[in-house]
Amino acid sequence: MWIYEKRLQYPVKITSTNPKMAQIIMSQFGGPDGELAASMRYLSQRYAMPYKEVTGILTDIGTEELAHMEIVNAIIYQLTKNLSVDEIKASGFDKYYVDHTLGQWPASASGTPFTATYFQSKGDPITDLNEDLAAEQKARTTYDNILRLIKDPEIADPIKFLREREVVHYQRFGEALRIVQDKLDSRNFYAFNPAFDKPKFK
Repeated sequence: MWIYEKRLQYPVKITSTNPKMAQIIMSQFGGPDGELAASMRYLSQRYAMPYKEVTGILTDIGTEELAHMEIVNAIIYQLTKNLSVDEIKASGFDKYYVDHTLGQWPASASGTPFTATYFQSKGDPITDLNEDLAAEQKARTTYDNILRLIKDPEIADPIKFLREREVVHYQRFGEALRIVQDKLDSRNFYAFNPAFDKPKFK
């Protein structure tokens, strides 16, 4: 059970609309390396994780990713709030508008809808944690790309905060991987498992 504190983890106060920037940032809501995929990845993986301390890390980070999705959605909302039809047409936001008006809908910057295929939950601790490490780096790279395109500090500051948290999450998953590797023994070490016969070469 979660206790919801009704405030953003990082404040978002954007004073000027900019639907072009909203289309870019939207990828971190519903894109392949966005916050929706991250939260679903970690909160799904935790059930099969055999080590409680790592389950705790997955739960903590998965919960924080929900908070990050909230920040991203707040940015998109403030960048598109009360747009006129002329502004929508001039910015190229019309394709999104015709299907969703100004509602929040998870898609990538290119318009591809969110899909559960963006994340993996394999049930193997080593496999899942390597997936998570890669996911945090891909999210960090996406935020890097966004920051190359956006210079307005009202938009860039919360994006910089989100980027910083991806780096922290990467470090925590590195710690989790070390915990798992320390607990593995010869019976279940990923590189060798006697339950599977070695291939016989003739």
